Amino acid sequence: MRGLALAVSWLTVLPVRAGPADAGTPLDPRVAAAAIRWAPLVGALLGATSGAVFLGLAALGVPPLVGGLLTVGFAALATRGMHLDGLADTADGLGCYGPPERALAVMRDGGAGPFAVVTLLVTVGAQAAALAALAGGPAVGVLAATATAAAVGRAGFAWCARRGVTAARPGGLGSTVAGSQPWWVAALWWAALAGLGVLAVPGRPWQGPIAVLLAALVVVALSAHTRRRFGGMTGDVLGAAAELGTTATLIVLSAH
Repeated sequence: MRGLALAVSWLTVLPVRAGPADAGTPLDPRVAAAAIRWAPLVGALLGATSGAVFLGLAALGVPPLVGGLLTVGFAALATRGMHLDGLADTADGLGCYGPPERALAVMRDGGAGPFAVVTLLVTVGAQAAALAALAGGPAVGVLAATATAAAVGRAGFAWCARRGVTAARPGGLGSTVAGSQPWWVAALWWAALAGLGVLAVPGRPWQGPIAVLLAALVVVALSAHTRRRFGGMTGDVLGAAAELGTTATLIVLSAH
């Protein structure tokens, strides 16, 4: 259960004690690896909560697109904006010229360049618009869609940190979890979430599995490209995987 506690501590604002790491002692790599495996469950809970927020805003008469934007903002607050920050840094790193060392330096800079800004605008806008397209559907479908999307994105953590993938630089989350996961962990999560996705679009049960498959392909492509471009994985890549996987899933689930 320490892995689950660490996953909640890492991935949400909830004040959950994560063991020795809270006292500044080195983090046990086995606990960190377990947290990666628990991440999709935490994502599902976050997604379902976001879906409930969206439904509540709709019940109050908030326009769907505004409700979608507010829901995306809530999700960012609930995760400390960590995944969006990782997406922004990854976009800037991929957008710069030069060797991996140059890309990693750009990512460490902390500022948001044009690639980061555009990527964030497109991602946040796409998520909000997809949520707006779900408005008016059955509540169970909305909750299943948001839970599935958020969980699918976090399942990408296990793929990005699969065995054989090294850390791009020492220190940080990437070096702690790189190479810690069997490849089939992500595959099993994606397969299970395809089943949950069946509930997301009433009358079109095939749409959920297709959404999960597309999101998985996006994460696989992201991992391959960042591994080649950066020389390995970083914690920022995990954030990018979460946001891109979530966005791809929502887009497909919202298509009519």
